[in-house]
Amino acid sequence: MTSDLHLSAIVLAAASLLPLPGTAALAVHEVGAATAAHRVSVDAVVEAVRDTTLAAQVQGAVVVLAVKVGDVVKPGQELVRIDARAAQQSATASAAQVQAAQAGLNVARRDYERSQQLFSKQYISQAALDRASAQWQAAQAQVQSLQAQAGAVATQSGFFSIKAPYGGVVSEVPVALGDMAMPGRALVRLHDPAAYRVTAAVPQALAPALQGAATLGVELPGQRLDVPGSAVQMLPAVDAATHTAQARIALPAAKGLAPGMFARVWLPSAASARLVVPAAALVRRAEVTGVYVLGEAGRPLLRQVRAGRNDGGWVEILSGLQPGDKVATDPQAAAKVR
Repeated sequence: MTSDLHLSAIVLAAASLLPLPGTAALAVHEVGAATAAHRVSVDAVVEAVRDTTLAAQVQGAVVVLAVKVGDVVKPGQELVRIDARAAQQSATASAAQVQAAQAGLNVARRDYERSQQLFSKQYISQAALDRASAQWQAAQAQVQSLQAQAGAVATQSGFFSIKAPYGGVVSEVPVALGDMAMPGRALVRLHDPAAYRVTAAVPQALAPALQGAATLGVELPGQRLDVPGSAVQMLPAVDAATHTAQARIALPAAKGLAPGMFARVWLPSAASARLVVPAAALVRRAEVTGVYVLGEAGRPLLRQVRAGRNDGGWVEILSGLQPGDKVATDPQAAAKVR
């Protein structure tokens, strides 16, 4: 996170010369409250709204690699094909088993029909008719089971051809021709260039300002876009480690966008009162930063302060000074006063 400090109105007393007995006059400034416009930005990254990684569902060697990075593909276009010879043989065997089971079903059905005729003439017993009925039902169940297995094999055969789910641009191809594909291994990554967004991690203290903003500025390489506040989506969760919430901001149509690009989101500015002193008044000794403040007797005393950002020759003082303190602008001259 970065911030810009623009001093809009600096309330400082005019420089005055305070002569001390036996010393040269010291130039001082009276510290006052400075009205500062504080602008905050957060780093972000450009993402495609639809970004898909296609992975293998079956095992086999890559025998066809029809695309490369940067290619534009159409919906349903074949991207990768995996060796499916073993799967085709399994599908053929399953189909043959279904045909054999259907033949057995036809025989069992005819036997059952003949048994019904013989039973009606009392040539066979009820037990014989029940056996014929059971054999016919078993043949039916076997056909249904084999048909389901054949359907599963046929469905699995479709996994060997990887096709584009939508039209887009190929952004990554992590395999090469002849590589072994395994279930879960990424084969092709593509994204839809029709819609982009930026994603930023926003400190939870700034999230309300982001949600209530009328417009936001999104800075991209070579361009800056003004985005309406309605385009902001705050995910309903805060990271427990960083205490940041993820914000997604839909981008209007723009040229030159690509997933992974750096972006910066400028949050609304807010005015605040701050204490500032001239940069020349600071004294740095080793790890100590201080300024010479005139005491009650009019003699300068070195006081340690915590300095903030330097903006245009003025340094923000975060702690160590109060409004009304008189600071020597020439530390070297102040150090000589005894």
